[in-house]
Order: sequence, then C-alpha cells, then structure tokens
Amino acid sequence: MGSTGPTFDPFDNTPELIPLRTAAQAGQWPAVRAWFTGLDSAEKISTGSAVLADIDGVETFLERAAAELPGDPLPRTLLAERYIHIGWDIRSGARANHVSRDQFDQFHAWLRRAEQLLIDVCAEQPAYAPAWTARLLTARGLELGQAEARRRFDRLSAHHPHLYRAQSQLLQQVCPKWGGSWDAAHGFARECATSAPDGTNAGAMVALAHIEHWLDLDGTERTAYLRGVPVRDDLRFAAQVSVLHPSYRPDWNAIGAHSAFAFAFSLGGHSELAAPHFAFLGDRASEFPWQYLGDPKTGFHTFRTSALETRGSAHR
Repeated sequence: MGSTGPTFDPFDNTPELIPLRTAAQAGQWPAVRAWFTGLDSAEKISTGSAVLADIDGVETFLERAAAELPGDPLPRTLLAERYIHIGWDIRSGARANHVSRDQFDQFHAWLRRAEQLLIDVCAEQPAYAPAWTARLLTARGLELGQAEARRRFDRLSAHHPHLYRAQSQLLQQVCPKWGGSWDAAHGFARECATSAPDGTNAGAMVALAHIEHWLDLDGTERTAYLRGVPVRDDLRFAAQVSVLHPSYRPDWNAIGAHSAFAFAFSLGGHSELAAPHFAFLGDRASEFPWQYLGDPKTGFHTFRTSALETRGSAHR
C-alpha cells in the first residue's frame, strides 16, 4: 500500500469509467451512447451521468444528440446533468450568503434549462431513474422546497428503491442548510439504512448525516459530537448492516460509502472502527466527504495510518 495516497480521481478508482471519458473527450456520441447502453443498472447510469457532466465541453455533442434523437431520454438527461454541473460551478460550493446575486441568476438560469429537459423526459418515461435523480439536484438548487424534493424522490424510489446517489442528494436537501432539520436528516438516513436489504451501501447515509451535523457545529461541540457513544454506536450498527455485512458486494459507490464511514469514525477518534474501511479503500477515496478537511490527502493519510496501526497492534 502506497504512503502517498489517496487518489480521488473517479477514473483511477473505477477504471470501467475510462472508456466513457475517452469517448466524451473525442466528442463521439455513438461511443458514449454505446457505453451507457452496456450498463446493467440505473445506479451505474446515474454515476456515469455525474462523471460525464464534469467533462468540459460535452454539452456541444449532447445538444446535437438531444436534437437528433428527440424520443431518447438518454441524451436529454445527460445534457441536463451537464447544465446542472455548469450552473453549480458558477454558484460554487459556498454557503448562500457568500454567493453574489449575479452568480445566483446564472446558476438558476442553467438549472431551469436542465429542469425543462427533465420535465419532458419524466413525463414521457415516468420510471426513468437517471432523470428523477437529476431532478433532485434541480429541486435543491431552484429551492422548490422539501415537499417537492421528497415527491421526486418517492417517484424515483417507487421504481428504483435504494439508489445511492439519489439518497445522498435528498440527504443534502433535508439538512438545515437547505431548509430541513437535523431530525429530518437523521430520520431519513435511518430510513435508508433500515429499509434497504442488508449488504447495500444505504447504511452510509447514517454516516453522511452525522458528518453534515458535525460540520455544522463549532469548537468543542464539533470535537465532542462524533466522539459521543450514541453516534459511535449508530455508525457501528449502520456499517455492520451495510458495507461490513457478509452479503455486501462492492460496486461503483463502494468507495464513497466506505469513505463516509472511515471519515466519521476517524474524526470521532474511533481508529479501530475505521480500520476495516481503510483496509477496503487502500489508496482510493471519494472526494466527498474528504473535501470537508482543509487538506483531504494529508487528512486521509494521517487517519489511515492511525487506523491501520491500531489494527496491526490488535493482531500482534
């Protein structure tokens, strides 16, 4: 295991995504479409959509494809994801009081363009999960409210329950920073963990809710929060029924789910509980939630060293 890790690059962590990047950078819509057509789950399509949206310039060939294939939900959904990404880049990840009026105006304009595409797709294909997932992002950015966001999530879940990306998007929505509450956030996270079959990634929502709560606190309160026994036990149970369950089979979201637990246990000072998650991750990590540390790479490396030393001493 390297000592410099980790890599946060999705293409390093999930090599199956590399052909998508190659096709997208070459502007080859037929190859992009073939890649998506070859996927076997709504979860993978949604992951691919998010990755494609982060590649500069793809809107050019996606706009052409959407115009040429008016009945196909894929190009319009991918184009909407790209518009959402462009808008969010302009807005930035800052809290609302640090975002200018002009930034907000541009942000909302891009999101409205995306929303119009997605409304049509969902009307034509009510069970099309990638479009409903993208509409969770537009609902949040356009501030359409808790009830509307939940309605969209429920429409999606009726056809595709336990989708990790959709769950993590609604979790952001139900946090106080987007008009929710901590009761709502922790309640939703528990609902995700307990309603899913054992051995899925859904339990990681419990870790992500605690991380968001930790982030919202200051000073000694923040330090104490993840160290608390109730939070530790909540995290431990969620890990045991999800990514540490014997029936767990890693997928494209496994790095994100294990990262959430490794992060939460480490910040709580529970190195021994973080150890199995770091053992799975090796030199890989998801950008979220490690970006919440000032220096994600150093933080990951420090916490991983501590966790694996704990594990080593336990086996001596």
